[in-house]
Amino acid sequence: MAVLQQTTVESFKSAEAELSASWRADLEASGAARNLKADDVDQQTREFLRLLTAVLEKGGSQNITTADWDEARQFLEKLSHQRALAGQDSQQTANFIFALKGPVFALLQKQYADSPATLAEQLWEISQLLDVLGMHTIRTYQKSRESVIKRQQEELLELSTPVVKLWDGVLALPMIGTLDSQRTQVVMESLLQRIVDTGSEIAIIDITGVPTVDTLVAQHLLKTVTAIRLMGADCIISGVRPQIAQTIVHLGLDLQGVVTKANLADALALALRRLGLTVTKAV
Repeated sequence: MAVLQQTTVESFKSAEAELSASWRADLEASGAARNLKADDVDQQTREFLRLLTAVLEKGGSQNITTADWDEARQFLEKLSHQRALAGQDSQQTANFIFALKGPVFALLQKQYADSPATLAEQLWEISQLLDVLGMHTIRTYQKSRESVIKRQQEELLELSTPVVKLWDGVLALPMIGTLDSQRTQVVMESLLQRIVDTGSEIAIIDITGVPTVDTLVAQHLLKTVTAIRLMGADCIISGVRPQIAQTIVHLGLDLQGVVTKANLADALALALRRLGLTVTKAV
């Protein structure tokens, strides 16, 4: 990639305010500034133009992976991360860079009006540079979004597997949705930790909200039961509906040694009896 001519760099520097104003107008027209504060957009355009001009003015390489571009890259990475957290899509984020093309092209057309060959060369060079910067912005945005989505998934997993203390020494884990390996791991960790924290003797896993039970789901349940027993506690599985019971029988699954109950109330009653407690109606 050839170095931009000094005349081009000087044009950027002398028309920085004009470029920034035109850039902001194009950002608003394309929707890239939607839901963003005007003052923030103004500051961001001015700051990036300053960083871009500073690199080009020093004659820095147009390879944006070099040290010359550290500040500009970090600026775009921070901007992309903020846009991802704000809920903007990748197109809006990438347009922050791509919307700069129009004002820059218009500026160069004025500067090189008498030299079509030079104009074409400089337009090509600046277009390639902005494309590379735009792609870097998209890549950073995607990484940020993936990080946000992963964190949200982990939070949802934790919220969907709440460990409830029903009584002193009795914990309950109501399961809702499909069990898979990742979720089973979260279930194990959260339940085992609560057993340690509370010193509970009995854990009830309620599968009323689990739509289907197949061989894989049963294996996950058995692993959880085994882990609970290794912690010195007993486990009761409740919410075994007729359909699930038939499925378990048809699949030939071995649940021997695992205590099951039809509903959570029956499981709690059994847990209290095991603890030597009785519940009676007040007279």
